Amino acid sequence: MSHSSYPGKLGASFIQRDKMVSSPSYVRPYPFVMDHGKGVEVWDVDNNRFLDFTSGIAVVSTGHSHPLVVKAIQEQAEKFIHISSDFYHPRWVELSEKLAQIAPFQEQAKIFLCNSGTEAIEAAIKLARYHTGRDKFIAFYNAFHGRTMGALSMMASKAHYRKGFFPMTNGVFHAPFPDPLHPLLISKPGEGIGETVVRFIEEQIFTHLAPPSEFAGILLEPIQGEGGYIIPPPDFLPALRKLCNKHGILLIDDEVQTGIGRTGKWWGIQHFNVEPDIVAFAKGVASGIPLGGIIAKESVMSWTAGSHGNTYGGNPIACVAALTTLQLVEKELMQNAAEVGHYALEKLQQFKLEFPFIFDVRGKGLMLAIEVLSPQSHHLSHSDFRDQIVQRSFENGLLILGCGQNVLRLIPPLVINKKQMDEGLHILYKVFKSI
Repeated sequence: MSHSSYPGKLGASFIQRDKMVSSPSYVRPYPFVMDHGKGVEVWDVDNNRFLDFTSGIAVVSTGHSHPLVVKAIQEQAEKFIHISSDFYHPRWVELSEKLAQIAPFQEQAKIFLCNSGTEAIEAAIKLARYHTGRDKFIAFYNAFHGRTMGALSMMASKAHYRKGFFPMTNGVFHAPFPDPLHPLLISKPGEGIGETVVRFIEEQIFTHLAPPSEFAGILLEPIQGEGGYIIPPPDFLPALRKLCNKHGILLIDDEVQTGIGRTGKWWGIQHFNVEPDIVAFAKGVASGIPLGGIIAKESVMSWTAGSHGNTYGGNPIACVAALTTLQLVEKELMQNAAEVGHYALEKLQQFKLEFPFIFDVRGKGLMLAIEVLSPQSHHLSHSDFRDQIVQRSFENGLLILGCGQNVLRLIPPLVINKKQMDEGLHILYKVFKSI
């Protein structure tokens, strides 16, 4: 399968028309113009087939157009398409009950529904300020939390995401994220990398920048996504939870990319046996229908009527898509993500032994990463070398994306089987071999 002559005639015409009318702010890594999809497979408007290892950036968790999700959407659309949050409807209640049931903490949960990940982060920021009466936050280098102004202020992934948008929201301080392969801080003897970061917060931020009594929350991704699929060491989140408890600070867990079974558990934070106070979710929860929200401890969700709201949040189409998605994830797909992800990681470990430019392979479930270093003979930066692999994979029929500076991410739909994973990894192997 080769798409090196891509795009075809019809695809090229759509791309040209798009350039005339679409915002230049969008980033398209390669010229793919989708026509339809089924499960892990997608076809472009010129009828070229690809394997999709992007899932719309971890969104279509049940695969493209899962028949049960499509059926649920169709049946709801025939009843009614929208009612605002000024009123009630059964699917909203049922979805909120299910989300409360799977919350990663013991206390009773309350749910707020919106449309996207960045809206979920905005809601979490507002709730944390409202509940604590404090106005400051800590986030982490390499974090990606969204592009609206509050979320953007928390983000520290790439400078160009923030260029031209200052001033940011006040009161946000950033700390290094504990990257086991690229630590920014020096640990004391016997101290873990995660504990070092928490000590930095206490000794530097709380001592020199603002007292802990003024901080409403600490926001983090349990596994960093856009920043490079960085898995923190096991000592980090327990130490951070202890710090939050000590100073009355809320631990805010951004599960927009890691949640809803992606890592083989409902939530990424469950790999670290730590309970957050607020969870932000979106992406894979409704199989491609826009939906996001926060799950908070009942004691934390203390704001009053009118404090926050949303016109489209809790939309019945999104709710039925989410209910069906959660049923599928619970019944089979979360376990499948764990099993196929483990299978793929073992294969990638073999790749690492064969190809010296692979610096690391890592992941949880179907959130997989390959960190590459450009060979000196290529005279390319690590980032450009990574992008060359992404482009060549596309030309051979595999859709993948980069993250961080030099990382390839593999995030196929949770419905993927081992045969499809083998096909995708075989394409990637051929690309590596050609390089």
